Amino acid sequence: MIKPLITLTEAFKRFPGIGQKQAERFAFYILKSSEPDMENLISAIEDAKRRIKACPICCSYSEKTPCEICSDDKRDKHIICIVENYTDLLAIEKTGKYNGLYHVLMGVLSPLDGVHQDNLNIKNLIKRLDGIKEILIATNPTVEGDATAIYLSQILKSRELKITRIAKGIPSGGNIEYADEITLVNALDGRKEI
Repeated sequence: MIKPLITLTEAFKRFPGIGQKQAERFAFYILKSSEPDMENLISAIEDAKRRIKACPICCSYSEKTPCEICSDDKRDKHIICIVENYTDLLAIEKTGKYNGLYHVLMGVLSPLDGVHQDNLNIKNLIKRLDGIKEILIATNPTVEGDATAIYLSQILKSRELKITRIAKGIPSGGNIEYADEITLVNALDGRKEI
């Protein structure tokens, strides 16, 4: 294969969930695309990278500071839903069932991958607890997500908070971002204290 094509393929393989074959398909698509299409793609990437930032309060992505959710007066300011990443937040928002605040951890505990509590957005969460009555832990039902939920519940137990976890409406090993809205509604409705 030609060196620039190898470099492009390797760049696509760094995307989550993209293997060798899919990366090659993307690379060949780029080669076949018109110059204006490539300029639009490059412009969209640069624009998104320049304009979208992490909210300093919840670590969600937004164009404004604080984000739309943190600055919305109609949201319930007494509950925080903790999610692993922004795509999980979007999936829960699509249900229309949850009206509280969020906190994005930017990952989960995974010692084998070198991800420890200091690598997650936990210190900012602790700073936000004044006036909070409930913490809803909505990490994925994976080994790492469950370990993170247990860790969070342990460090938050000493506070006067109701700590809940989303119900297991989502299959074990599944991801929130891929769940349908009905499953997410059932998971939110069936949350229980941990």
